Amino acid sequence: MAANKPNKLAFLSMPAPASYVAGLGRGASGFTTRSDIGPAREGPSADVVAEAQARRGEEAEIDPEQFQDPDNEYGLFAGTTYEADDEEADQIYEQVDQNMDARRRARREARENAELAKHRAERPKIQQQFADLKRGLSVVTDEEWENIPEVGNLTRKKRKRDERSFVVPDSVLVGDRSKGEYENALDSRQQTAGGFETPAENGTLTNFVEMGQARDKILSLKLDQVSGTSTSSGLSTSVDPKGYLTSLDSVILKTDAEIGDIKRARMLFDSLVKSNPKHSPGWIAAACLEEHAGRMVAARKIIKAGCEQCPKSEDVWLEAARLHNNDDAKVILANAVQHVGQSVKIWLAAADLEHDIKAKKRVLRKSLEHIPNSVRLWKETVNLESSAVDARILLSRAVEVIPLSVELWLALARLETPDKAKAVLNKARKAVPTSHEIWIAAGRLLEQEAHTPGKTEEQRDKELEVVDKTIEAGVKELRRHQVLLTREQWLKEAEKCEGDGSLRTCEAIIKATVAMDVEEEDRLETWLGDAEAAELRGNVGTARSILAYALKVFPDRRSLWRRAADLERTHGTRESLNAILERAVHHCPQAEVLWLMWAKEKWLAEDVPAAREVLEKAFVANPESEQIWLAAVKLEAENGELGVARELLVRARTVADTQRIWMKSAVFERQQGQTSTALETLDAALKKYPKFPKLYMIQGQIYQSQGNFPAARASFSTGIKAVPKDVTLWILASRLEEADGKSIRARALLDKARLANPASDVLWAEAVGVEERSGGTAQAKTVLARGLQECTTSGLLWSMAIWAEPRPTRKSRSADALRKAADDPLIISTVARLFWAERKIEKARQWFERAVKINQDLGDVWGWWLKFERQHGTSEYQDEVIRRCVAAEPHHGAVWQSVAKDMKNTGKSTKENLELVAAALH
Repeated sequence: MAANKPNKLAFLSMPAPASYVAGLGRGASGFTTRSDIGPAREGPSADVVAEAQARRGEEAEIDPEQFQDPDNEYGLFAGTTYEADDEEADQIYEQVDQNMDARRRARREARENAELAKHRAERPKIQQQFADLKRGLSVVTDEEWENIPEVGNLTRKKRKRDERSFVVPDSVLVGDRSKGEYENALDSRQQTAGGFETPAENGTLTNFVEMGQARDKILSLKLDQVSGTSTSSGLSTSVDPKGYLTSLDSVILKTDAEIGDIKRARMLFDSLVKSNPKHSPGWIAAACLEEHAGRMVAARKIIKAGCEQCPKSEDVWLEAARLHNNDDAKVILANAVQHVGQSVKIWLAAADLEHDIKAKKRVLRKSLEHIPNSVRLWKETVNLESSAVDARILLSRAVEVIPLSVELWLALARLETPDKAKAVLNKARKAVPTSHEIWIAAGRLLEQEAHTPGKTEEQRDKELEVVDKTIEAGVKELRRHQVLLTREQWLKEAEKCEGDGSLRTCEAIIKATVAMDVEEEDRLETWLGDAEAAELRGNVGTARSILAYALKVFPDRRSLWRRAADLERTHGTRESLNAILERAVHHCPQAEVLWLMWAKEKWLAEDVPAAREVLEKAFVANPESEQIWLAAVKLEAENGELGVARELLVRARTVADTQRIWMKSAVFERQQGQTSTALETLDAALKKYPKFPKLYMIQGQIYQSQGNFPAARASFSTGIKAVPKDVTLWILASRLEEADGKSIRARALLDKARLANPASDVLWAEAVGVEERSGGTAQAKTVLARGLQECTTSGLLWSMAIWAEPRPTRKSRSADALRKAADDPLIISTVARLFWAERKIEKARQWFERAVKINQDLGDVWGWWLKFERQHGTSEYQDEVIRRCVAAEPHHGAVWQSVAKDMKNTGKSTKENLELVAAALH
């Protein structure tokens, strides 16, 4: 039975069915391997696969593209005939789609660029944040780079030491031990029959150890003798060991790479001079290479061959002279003169080799025989002459030989007497009619002659007028000879004359040329720009001359007179400023500001009667001028004439009758303690000018100072109703309620004020202050955040936000503020105070300087700067801040106005107010 039992594994050897594919039930398909190439079988057909899937209950996958028309696979009219008009329609639609996509692309790209720019502005890259530091690296010197310490290990982790040890072989130890031993015995193998025996007959052996020691001793003795330390022998030596070591340090050791480069370069230059022996730069380069390699003999030999091959090249001769000593160089240059006798460089080099003045003169005069038309040789020869007479003789001969050299003519004119100099310049003008330097020199000569002592003022003025005529004639003559210097070139010549001390010649050049090539409508703007540019370069005389000419053309321009007055105030004297202002009010009598400037200058000079006289003249020219009346009142009040000041105010209310005069009248009575008179004046003024907010402010403040809160509240309320857009009235009303202990009403008033005056950062700042003073710090931060949302560029609010932050986050907050309001002086001042807190003194000073340049009218910034200098600056810095603040006369700033308008500080100067503000800031 066992023999008839079927074998279960026999099916493996059975042939497969015709359509059998291994793994078909698992989703496999037929494939062909490398071993199947040849009698490979084809895979099952699509019908067989579909039948097998149907038996398993699977749905056959349908390719959605198998029934498509290959000629027209997609489209609304698939299956129809595709004609030429259809193709044209498709092209039109495709073109429309492309145009629409291009339009959307432009909008989309613009939107994406704007979003990207906004994102970059809010979150700049790291490289942008450090851009200013990178620019600062451009001024770091090499020495500072080298002194930067190594970073070292900043990980604060102890590095593991390699504590592995290795066993040293015995052979190394034995070999190292035997290095210091001396062999004092002969090898026994050398005494064999085939060897040799020692020649010593007494049987003693040579002691090599003693020989070595003796050699060391002798060497030590020689070294001591050379260094001069051996005194027992009594020998002396001329060898300086320190100098010897220094000379050793000066020896340049070349690396193998440098030696290889020198060898290759030597081969190249050798090939060059052999292939083109008449090429002088090749010989020079080959000689320089040998000099660099330290082979001076070879270098001289090469340059000698170069002189033989290129005898007409002055460079080869000059290089040969450089490579030899002084005596040999003289011989070489003497030979050079025979070949290139017209070379100025050769003669000058030969003169430089001479150390004796007479020898130099001899060489240079010999050179003039060969090259008489060389201006440089004549100049060098004249410079060697110590006597003016000899120099004059040489220059006379020089201008005869070279009549077209302007330099030589001018040099000869400087050496002559004034009368002879005029003759020399006339000859020069005829010889070189196209030179403007000769005309300018003539003008300077006439000016110098006019200022000689002993002449009257009338004679001096006449001679100075000749200077103007000479320059004017020179410009015309140059134009006739087609020499057309530009206007900028003439201005540079004028500035050069001013630098040489010839102010009248400078003025004459300006008069003759400043109007050249300028359109009539652009003259004033152009001249103001020229004057400003000259002043920035430090040429005040040129700027003054330009403005003087402009005032002659435009005598009725007030701005021009003010510019001239500012120039004299900055760079001139008090007398010149008074002269300018006197001329200004003569030409512009209706210009109130010029009268006030003149009166103020008289007052600052402590000449009160002259100031009164100026104001009296101003009253005649401007009887109804509000500013002149108020200036007269201030002058009398400051000088203690209170009765005169009160009388002037009464007359001013009658003659001028402006709201400002009424206000000043009330303020004057209040300052003098006449409260009732001030209130009466205010009542009368409010009947005339009910829309003037400052009248309500003064009235309310007077009532508040008296403790009459209901009357003050009524004044402020009436003012708010009359002028709801005035922010200061709202703030004063709010502070009144706060002073009365009613913070809730103060908040309500500020809320109403912000509704009437949206986007007012001052109102938001006052609201934040109310919350801080009432103890609500969290609420103050909330109000500040709302204010920043409405007034995103307010420097006042950003400054408050910076100081509201903790110390670690103030720097990042200041960076945000600078991005929003980069040119706000309050932000700049806040950043300076941050640097101050970090004790970065120079940076803080620079930022304070930047803040006052942006706006000089903010007194708080000046106060902070003075407070900073009081703590960290010197007395010079402090005096400079005070001086500049007094010159700027600031009027705004929260603390500054509170100090300046306090009744206790009435009559105090700007300097005193600055000190008070600096003390009040904290």
